[in-house]
Amino acid sequence: MNIARKLLVTTGALLMAGIAACDHEEHESREESSYKSFTRLDVAPVNNPQYREECGSCHFAYQPGLLPERSWQKMMSQLEDHFGENAELDEQARAAITDYLVKNAAEHSDYKRSRKILSSLDKDETPLRISETRYFVRKHHEVPKSMVQGNPEVRSFSACATCHVNADKGYYDEHEIRIPGYGKWDD
Repeated sequence: MNIARKLLVTTGALLMAGIAACDHEEHESREESSYKSFTRLDVAPVNNPQYREECGSCHFAYQPGLLPERSWQKMMSQLEDHFGENAELDEQARAAITDYLVKNAAEHSDYKRSRKILSSLDKDETPLRISETRYFVRKHHEVPKSMVQGNPEVRSFSACATCHVNADKGYYDEHEIRIPGYGKWDD
């Protein structure tokens, strides 16, 4: 009887260990899946070296998923007066960068934030500034202008990477905002 009991206890322990191991693997799989879906909440990061070099040398290299295709096409056709600056490129570079921006624009993205930006626009609306989209305005309406425009370390809502510490990776989570001179944003 003693041997039978030991065998039963051992078998039970092995069975429980197996169940725990399976449960742990399932939990890890759920966490990995959850992480992957979390990364799809924001926007696809810039993965084009030519765009990053040409455009990112003057300002933050905004992710293509932050605007619709029509906005990028219009912007890239007016580089001689790019927000008051001449940003003209040779035709080959302009065409290659336009192609990258258009192919990765909001309507071609499976990232949730890109889709939300797109859905906040009317079909005929062609914003040239991300800060002009209803989505952007709604997300930033609680931020006092004095913390941005009146802040010499920020100066503009277009300086995404100044406050969004992981903007270059395409992450714009409100819990990762640090406003220079004010610290962590807490709405």
